Amino acid sequence: MKHDRVPWMCTYKLQVVECKESRIGKKPIEVPSNVTLTFEEQFVKAKGPLGELSLSYPGEVKVVKEESGKLRLFKTVETKRANQMHGLFRTLTDNIIVGVSKGFEKKLQLVGVGYRAAVEGNDLVMNLGFSHPVRMAVPEGLKVKVEENTRITVSGYDKSAIGQFAATIKKWRPPEPYKGKGIRYADEVVRRKEGKAGKKK
Repeated sequence: MKHDRVPWMCTYKLQVVECKESRIGKKPIEVPSNVTLTFEEQFVKAKGPLGELSLSYPGEVKVVKEESGKLRLFKTVETKRANQMHGLFRTLTDNIIVGVSKGFEKKLQLVGVGYRAAVEGNDLVMNLGFSHPVRMAVPEGLKVKVEENTRITVSGYDKSAIGQFAATIKKWRPPEPYKGKGIRYADEVVRRKEGKAGKKK
């Protein structure tokens, strides 16, 4: 007995993916009068009183200077990645302009008996309870100031470099969760854990 073969039928549903405009990416960027911008295809260089920074843009994004002097970023394609790049590079562009004109800073606090810091020449020297002081060379383009032996301020025009150096400082003594001893950012909230002695049996 023969059985007729019934062909498989596949149904495809077309789904339209809508790429929403980045709210951050749409915002125009103010350019101060003391900042000079140089454009070259997907490359922008910003020069100001504090220094010079540049940024290379991916193909999904283009930057345009308007007659008002403000900068705007536009997507060249409608994809999810382009939407992400739109917001990210708007933020990075604003960072280099603010950096060369006003600068950035990151503050850290030393918490612990005997913990102290000082600037010696171009080095940051910290006593953190080790057998010897921790000595760190301050990277070019950054400045470090210490107040009251326990408050450290890292400043400069490159926000990324400031963040990296501040994170390196903190790594030497991250805040421990029981007494809060260590190096923390000034605006950081350290969540304390209850010690064994304080727990109910």
